[in-house]
Amino acid sequence: MQAEDLRLFIPSLNFQESSRFYEALGFNKTEVNDELAIFVNGGVTFFLQNHFNQEFAQNLMMQLIVKDIQAALNTIQQIKDITFKFEPIKQEHWGKVIYLWGPAGELWHITELNS
Repeated sequence: MQAEDLRLFIPSLNFQESSRFYEALGFNKTEVNDELAIFVNGGVTFFLQNHFNQEFAQNLMMQLIVKDIQAALNTIQQIKDITFKFEPIKQEHWGKVIYLWGPAGELWHITELNS
């Protein structure tokens, strides 16, 4: 088997708020229907679903690799009127990371890897 892509289905507690959150992060939204939207940024694509399961959402972790972690932090810090949290940039032996919890509790590891 030769894999070409992996696309996650991310839950939302509030579909509209989560949609605004991902658009504020720089993802472009395409609505599929009232229950599903596709978000794209560069070569990264995922589905946002109008469905919530607390246990799943709070255990979901994803890594998003970026070229410029400071630019990512600047974008995150400009998001207003949406419930989410994040930790500032941390230096690890493999690179830098921002831990970002989305509106449903999903955890993103925004990562800039060492060259």
